[in-house]
Amino acid sequence: MNILVTGGAGFIGSHIVDAYLAEGHRVVILDNLSTGKREQVHPDAVFYDRDLIDPAVEDIFKQEKFDAVNHHAAQISVTQSVADPAFDAEINILGSIKLLKLATSYRVRKFIFASTGGALYGKQNSYPADEEHPKHPMSPYGIAKLTVERYLDYFQDNYKLQSAVLRYSNVYGPRQDPHGEAGVVAIFCRQLLQDQPPVIFGDGEQTRDFVSVFDVVAANLKALVENFQGTYNVGTGEETSVNTVASFLIEASGKSLAPKNDPPRMGEQLRSCIDYGKFKRDHGWQPAQSLKQGLKDTFDFFANRHPMEANRE
Repeated sequence: MNILVTGGAGFIGSHIVDAYLAEGHRVVILDNLSTGKREQVHPDAVFYDRDLIDPAVEDIFKQEKFDAVNHHAAQISVTQSVADPAFDAEINILGSIKLLKLATSYRVRKFIFASTGGALYGKQNSYPADEEHPKHPMSPYGIAKLTVERYLDYFQDNYKLQSAVLRYSNVYGPRQDPHGEAGVVAIFCRQLLQDQPPVIFGDGEQTRDFVSVFDVVAANLKALVENFQGTYNVGTGEETSVNTVASFLIEASGKSLAPKNDPPRMGEQLRSCIDYGKFKRDHGWQPAQSLKQGLKDTFDFFANRHPMEANRE
């Protein structure tokens, strides 16, 4: 297949590009490098340094004739979305609509969209939340993801665009950006590598569902299969406290540093966890990476990078 991966120089997108190429697909990357990194662009991929909203993106569709689009380009910071919801909407809503229009105009068969679990369901009524759980996004970021999901329904119903929505929990792993939903892992790694204690906001008992980027890649491989469509949670179904994450990373670092507690952040969601049962029943996907080993691998990745590069994270 000939596949466009938007955000293919970023944390999750670059791993997906690697996996698609390993499966023998041709991959084109669209990324403006605002958060992605040029060194994460696979040498066998075709790379375009463009914004989603750049008019020249249509020329790429016209020239490349894609079979599938995997859409990971986004404004990824929940905090930034709160500070500037208009900018968030421009990138995450209007940029996605433009991509959908181009996909239908140039007869793309499959559209895979990276959505969100925790930020979409908001304050949950039950744990873990399945795909039918009420949606109560508490940030413009979550609102934008839900809005694009609705547009996907529209384009599928009216233009027969086969769409797959993957609602991620908190993704962590090598190449992680500290600004995403699971950015705490990258932030803790950076602090430990600088011999600083991990800074925890509040008492650290707030929980998240941390899923390995490699399990997310496996989900994106399954979503590429013909006739795969629908909405699926991609998580572990397990709640892990921030204190536990800090403890695992301190152990991985081999350093004798105790976490430091700062005042809690106003409005922070206290619990988040999503149910992957539907994905397992329909397509056999389930998480394979243990959190403790995954966090050790992530710490080792940051530790083995050039010190100045790690400090820029």
